[in-house]
Amino acid sequence: MRIGIVCPYSFDVAGGVQYHVRDLAEHLIGAGHQVSVLAPADDDTPVPAYVEAAGRAVPVKYNGSVARLTFGPVSAGRVRRWLGEGEFDVLHIHEPVTPSLSLLALWAATGPIVGTFHTSNLRSRVMLAAQPVLRPSMEKISARIAVSEDARRTLVEHFGGDAVVVPNGVYVDRFAAAPRDPRWTGTPDRPTVAFVGRLDEPRKGLPVLTAALPAVLAACPGTRFLVLGRGDGDDALDGLAPAHRAAVELLGALDDEEKAALLRSVDVYVAPQTGGESFGIVLVEAMSAGAPVLASDLGAFRRVLADGDLGTLFRVGDPAALATELVALLGDPQRRAEVAGRASVAVRRYDWRIVARQVFAVYETVRMGADRVGQDPTAGGLLARWLT
Repeated sequence: MRIGIVCPYSFDVAGGVQYHVRDLAEHLIGAGHQVSVLAPADDDTPVPAYVEAAGRAVPVKYNGSVARLTFGPVSAGRVRRWLGEGEFDVLHIHEPVTPSLSLLALWAATGPIVGTFHTSNLRSRVMLAAQPVLRPSMEKISARIAVSEDARRTLVEHFGGDAVVVPNGVYVDRFAAAPRDPRWTGTPDRPTVAFVGRLDEPRKGLPVLTAALPAVLAACPGTRFLVLGRGDGDDALDGLAPAHRAAVELLGALDDEEKAALLRSVDVYVAPQTGGESFGIVLVEAMSAGAPVLASDLGAFRRVLADGDLGTLFRVGDPAALATELVALLGDPQRRAEVAGRASVAVRRYDWRIVARQVFAVYETVRMGADRVGQDPTAGGLLARWLT
């Protein structure tokens, strides 16, 4: 099958949607399909051979994050040329209403279109204001996928209709088989705790973790906090006493193999995000690597962790609650092993071999002419049951 995939966000900067698009494309190519990805990226930026770079992106603040988008007549021309040359059997647009390549492709495309929705924001004034303009274009989408129940609810609230929930995917075995790195492996008197996220986005929760740090160190003096991510880490750690600051190791942006080794090595992975999360892919990565997860009780995280059966939850934005739960976990290796063991089994449902099969089933459905299956709640429900 000839498949075109549109990513609205720049491939120059890593992010959950970009990882999803990359991994899906590579899995489909490995299965013998012809795949081309259109994404914002500078023309001189190294990108995989299957990616068509559509020009430099502009940073735009939205939903507590910074999205790097590209729009305008030059981008529209590149979209039209790519669509014409691709002659795709199915066009898969991620975040179709995002004012970037995705919306441009939706306006220009004909034929079978699949839209995947990642955003969780139940009260978006921007979406509500744009609804009258975007609704006619939304009707061109043959099938809708949401990566989580939170993303599905956001879609339904703002545009009506429905969607099949197909989660983000992870190459589980890559994390499970990653080697432990002695630099990051904890000991009973020096346990290691990992955080992964953009350091300059408060919603990723680093300020919550740093506020909890003194109480954790008071109970577990040797604890090391390993912080992975882009951004100015020194600014994020302002206000910490020197002794507490010395417990934090800023690792910068590690590559995929190093991130897997980090998650495979640590005693606990902490996800203190405060909002804007529709799924929680890094939780799934940590679970795949065998790291016990401690996460804020956002709806998306609660669902991934099965209401606390596959990890430990604490109140969103509460440093004291984070510290209490983290100290308890660090002091109970048997509990950590039991939770991580259950998670390593349950996480298999997110493996790309399963997720990609579900996505491809949607492709086949729209290609066979089941128009608007994702917009009809009855048809969407039937497809959802079939995929599971």
